[in-house]
Amino acid sequence: MLLAILSDIHANREAFEAVLAAAGAAGAERFVLLGDIVGYGADPQWCAERAMQLAAGGAIVLRGNHDDAVGNPSASMNATATLALEWTRRQLDSNSRAFLAALPFKARKEDCLFVHADASAPSDWNYVLDASDADRHLGACEARVSFCGHVHKPALYCTAPGGRVTHFNPAAATPVPLLAQRRWLAVMGAVGQPRDGNPAAAFALYDTQDAELRFLRTVYDVEKAADKIRAAGLPSSLADRLFRGR
Repeated sequence: MLLAILSDIHANREAFEAVLAAAGAAGAERFVLLGDIVGYGADPQWCAERAMQLAAGGAIVLRGNHDDAVGNPSASMNATATLALEWTRRQLDSNSRAFLAALPFKARKEDCLFVHADASAPSDWNYVLDASDADRHLGACEARVSFCGHVHKPALYCTAPGGRVTHFNPAAATPVPLLAQRRWLAVMGAVGQPRDGNPAAAFALYDTQDAELRFLRTVYDVEKAADKIRAAGLPSSLADRLFRGR
C-alpha cells in the first residue's frame, strides 16, 4: 500500500489542497495526518473539516499540540502562537472542536508507528531534533518504522550496527529503502509552515510493500495563504515566514 504521510498542516488550506492533489496524482492509497491540523494559518475550520472527511474515508488522523491546545486553555505557547490559537478557537464550530479533542496521540499499523512528537511521551510534545532525541524515541516504540512531525524540518534516522543512531538529511524525491535489518524514524516536514528554508509544502510517500520512502515537496499559492493570514488580523510574521520557509 502506498501511504501519503502529512504533518503540520497549520490551517494552510492552499498548502493542504496542493499536497492532497500531489499525493493523489502519485497514487496514494491511504492518508496519514500526523497532527497540527490547525494553528497559525487562516483556514482552521476548512482544514478540520477536510481532515474529518479524510478520517471518514479511512485516513489515520492524529492529535498535534496545536489541536490539543484548542480545548486546553492551560496550554503554554509563545506569544505569536497564543494569539493565533485564541483566534483559531473562535473560528472552529462544535463539530470541529469535538473532532480535534477526540484525536489519538499515536496509531500503529502493522510494523509502522505514527505519532506527532517524540514517542517516549507523546502528550509532552517533545521535539526530535537530533540523534539523541531519535534514540529516545526509538527506545520507546516496538515498531520497525516510525513517523513523526512537530519539527517542521524533514529528517531521517536509523539504527546502525551496534545500536548507534545515525542521522540523514533526506533529498527530496529520492527513494530511500528502509532496510529490514535496521529500525527507522522519519521526521516529516511541514505541509503548512516549513522551517527548513524551502517554502514548498512537504509530505512523504511510503510504500509498505517495498519498504521504500520518498520525501517530497510541492509548490502552492503562498501569496494567497499569506494574504488570508493578514486579512484575518493574525500576526504578519505568520504570513511573512511562509515565503522564507522559516
